[in-house]
Amino acid sequence: MTNPTEFPSLQTDRLLLREIVASDADELLAIHGDAELMRWFGSDPLTDIAAAHGLIKAFAGWRQQENPGVRWGLQIKEQPQLLGTCGLFRWDRNWRKCVLGYELAEHAQKRGLMLEALTASLSWGFKHMDLNRVEAQFHPDNHASLKLVKRLGFVEEGRLRQAGYWRNQYHDLLQVSLLRSEWSRR
Repeated sequence: MTNPTEFPSLQTDRLLLREIVASDADELLAIHGDAELMRWFGSDPLTDIAAAHGLIKAFAGWRQQENPGVRWGLQIKEQPQLLGTCGLFRWDRNWRKCVLGYELAEHAQKRGLMLEALTASLSWGFKHMDLNRVEAQFHPDNHASLKLVKRLGFVEEGRLRQAGYWRNQYHDLLQVSLLRSEWSRR
């Protein structure tokens, strides 16, 4: 991420990981407005198209922050519909670490798409951000995400009591991490 104005698009066998743009607002609202899906995300569901546009601007703004990040939009190649997002953010250059986040529309789940997307984004992060550590936090009942990150080599480090707050209540979170040395052994 030496030039924050150029977006680092990635490709996998099935996916294009690309910049999230204004024309994605309807799909982003469908994903982030899904209360059932957002129960794990750590924020309240979006309620209108203006909020979706605000989220798109926030994701774009990550690249300009002091501790920058990148958020990719996921789509099947040759199909422009946004299926979800994934990203690396809160990049601490001195400590060579960042945080991983993602979400995927209900209709796109259980096809290995997020595993494919996260593999590409983590490889990019270790190479281009010179990361040593990637962290993530999950609700303890989000079994699908925990299974996914463990497939990627993340190690569970412990429970953070009442570390999250959304839907008017506190939530415990599980802390996981992946080290460069663990990724390079894959």
